[in-house]
Amino acid sequence: MTSAPLAARLGIPSGPLFFPVTAYGPDGSLDLDVYRAHVRQGVEAGAAAVFACCGTGEFHALVPEEFEACVRAAVQETAGRVPVVAGAGYGTALAVRYARLAEAAGADGLLAMPPYLVVAGQEGLLRHYRDVAAATARPMIVYQRDNAVFTPETVVELARTDGIIGFKDGLGDLDLMQRIVSAVRTEVPGDFLYFNGLPTAEQTQLAYRGLGITLYSSAVFCFAPEIALAFHEAHRTGDDTTAHRLLDGFYKPFVELRAQGRGYAVALVKAGVRLRGLDVGQVRPPLHEPREDHVKQLAQVIERGYAILEENK
Repeated sequence: MTSAPLAARLGIPSGPLFFPVTAYGPDGSLDLDVYRAHVRQGVEAGAAAVFACCGTGEFHALVPEEFEACVRAAVQETAGRVPVVAGAGYGTALAVRYARLAEAAGADGLLAMPPYLVVAGQEGLLRHYRDVAAATARPMIVYQRDNAVFTPETVVELARTDGIIGFKDGLGDLDLMQRIVSAVRTEVPGDFLYFNGLPTAEQTQLAYRGLGITLYSSAVFCFAPEIALAFHEAHRTGDDTTAHRLLDGFYKPFVELRAQGRGYAVALVKAGVRLRGLDVGQVRPPLHEPREDHVKQLAQVIERGYAILEENK
């Protein structure tokens, strides 16, 4: 664990928020040595935090023992240099179990995924996240996406809940997000963190910045950290010229390629890590590997992204 409070460490990040992929060996089993190397490389490249076993890390594919081993490995590799936030999800009982496993492994905080399968009302969602938040002493960020969509009134109640420090949006409804930010700002004193959690969040981050949301997840950091760092710096300093060059020349074609296959938000990222020289294995079912021609296109997109960085020097 890090010594400073998680909210303070995340509030003004020194670099991208890193969501490492989970490494598997040729037989599909967990490869902790490669996973450790992946986490270590990300921290050394300038990540401000490690979000272990979340969406990009195939949380859905990990059994509890694998989850705990990955979180513990991430905590050991970061060695307190940056905070580690771990995923937690499924139904309330399992989400509580994963939250407690993450706490036992030394994680600094939790990212609460949507409940499994059910489409619940606001009252049930609020109870679910409050129960998970109460299960450990670790601060928690609630992730809005899929079947977990919140009204501004519910987010106000979440912000009032002990242990809940932030809200990550994976829905992309900017009107809703503006109303959420406004409601919490006017009704709950103190700071509350907001994150852009859409796939390839850089693509929409300038729009989120207009809402005052400056934090975002970066899956690209997994395989092209220099590009992710350059965009983060441009975003942080208001250098929209550089941001636009990266958006037009790298992020836009990457997002268009990502849209060519279901599950590519994870599978294509993992392919990118392999292209850059670290064999993190394939994705687990029900995800599938990208087509060979798509991997070749990905290599070209990455090459173009690094060319833009050279041109920008």
